[in-house]
Amino acid sequence: MKPIKIGFIDFGLVRIPVKIYNATDQKKLRFFFLRKKDLCPIQYVRVCAKTGEEVAFSDIVRGYEYKEGKYVTVTDDDLERANVYRTRAIEVMNFVKEEEINPKYLEKPYFLEPEEGSRKSYALLREALKRSEKVGVVKFVIRTREHLGILKAEDNVIFLNQMRFDWEIKKQKELNLPKSEEITLKELDTALRLVDSLTIPFRPELYEDTYTDDLLNLIEEKVQDRLPPPKGELPAPTPEQEIESELEKSLDMAIKKTGIFSSLKKEK
Repeated sequence: MKPIKIGFIDFGLVRIPVKIYNATDQKKLRFFFLRKKDLCPIQYVRVCAKTGEEVAFSDIVRGYEYKEGKYVTVTDDDLERANVYRTRAIEVMNFVKEEEINPKYLEKPYFLEPEEGSRKSYALLREALKRSEKVGVVKFVIRTREHLGILKAEDNVIFLNQMRFDWEIKKQKELNLPKSEEITLKELDTALRLVDSLTIPFRPELYEDTYTDDLLNLIEEKVQDRLPPPKGELPAPTPEQEIESELEKSLDMAIKKTGIFSSLKKEK
């Protein structure tokens, strides 16, 4: 793996040099835009907005429009010069219990690896996080933005999990949301029993991206000049007067269900 950045964890007066690595992979298909009549690939080029001339990537610089039509260039050196400490630091602000953090704030995980000469301080912070059962709330800069994040120890690694700031989460005021009074206690009780019957220990390896496989199958069919019928069908919304009966049916199905869910429940 290639690190995306080298920085340091600022833990009180202890500085721990680390390399930052992406901790995620994406399984996605690559699509192209084509001209409809002959399937000629469409190419997007970088052009000058004034002359229409194509511009080589090596001739492109980052700029900020400080006044309409007026720009100033901003180089990588400028980004660091703006605040040398901030651009490299993963600054520990506080420690909190992880369960106090709403999952809506979590965004993207990174691995942190100690640089040579910082292995002891890295191990010390990792074990302190484990023993305290806390996570460190940090601020750090990636490219041109400062982010909020948490440091979490798991096995032998410290994760840096990028978070959203509170202002990035839109408010719910404009949504037309139902009130709790619109459901009955009996419906709620049945729903809770259904939730309980489908509850198992969380194991992320049980969940897979099946849509990509379905899409690949369709593509393979089209390569053979075949268009398969649609897989599955779009269900109709459940009428309100049928919610309770449908919940009861779902509960019966869940109770009778065998296999991996029931076996996992026994391991709780």
